[in-house]
Amino acid sequence: MAVPKKKTSKARSSRRKAVWKREAVFSARKALSLAKSILTGRSRSFYYPPAAEVPDEAEE
Repeated sequence: MAVPKKKTSKARSSRRKAVWKREAVFSARKALSLAKSILTGRSRSFYYPPAAEVPDEAEE
């Protein structure tokens, strides 16, 4: 079983957590920005098919 050779310092572990959280914040900002651009219709870099109307089966 793998075990660490030395105890990880608080500075190193907090730095790793900060990097991980920063990456998560960046991804969240990017996703929110993409969602906003799609909703406003100003998206140029993201292609998605237009919504096709689905006929209701209850109306038949």
